[in-house]
Amino acid sequence: MLVSLTSRGDLRVHREYAFAPDRILHAIVRFVAPTTRRPQRLAAERVLLSWPISSEGAGSRPRAADQLRPGEEAVVARLEKRWRELNAQHFGTTLEPIPIGLSSRMRRRLGELVYDHVTLRPVRIVISRRLLRRHPWRDVEETLLHEMVHQWQAENGHRVDHGAGFRRKAREVGIVPRAVVPAPGVCGSIWARVERLAESLSAQRVQ
Repeated sequence: MLVSLTSRGDLRVHREYAFAPDRILHAIVRFVAPTTRRPQRLAAERVLLSWPISSEGAGSRPRAADQLRPGEEAVVARLEKRWRELNAQHFGTTLEPIPIGLSSRMRRRLGELVYDHVTLRPVRIVISRRLLRRHPWRDVEETLLHEMVHQWQAENGHRVDHGAGFRRKAREVGIVPRAVVPAPGVCGSIWARVERLAESLSAQRVQ
């Protein structure tokens, strides 16, 4: 499922659309809006399908972290130490120990919880080298905590996503429930964009 509108009016969107540009989100609004005519709906479908979506079927192999480069052992050790502190502070030391790796292949994500798609068991947390290189340490720690919330979801039988449960837990541990850090000059987070999308959809319904 990429995009759908439930009978209750809930918009369901594949998680990788969270990183799409505004023209893709606008196409999603047009695609699901009940007032959109068939030619415009088909045009919107072509636009939203142009956004690449990775295949994540059951049994797919978890993404591997890159091999550590010289000097990165200290960075990973610092992340592991902070993970233990955050586990005690926010999760009552209930999260299972998990390896932490680094990746240069994460072009759109700051971090990722890798988990087995069959057993749903968390495998590792991966942090983007780009994040480490371009952003302050507080952003790195927030991303780590973000992925720990996903780890908490997986270990407690919850769906690993950015839905209402994730946002509630994220606010509980004191982080903004987002998956990207806003670039300079760009206002708001990914969830602000999602809210604008919902507002736009609502506006179309009353027209």
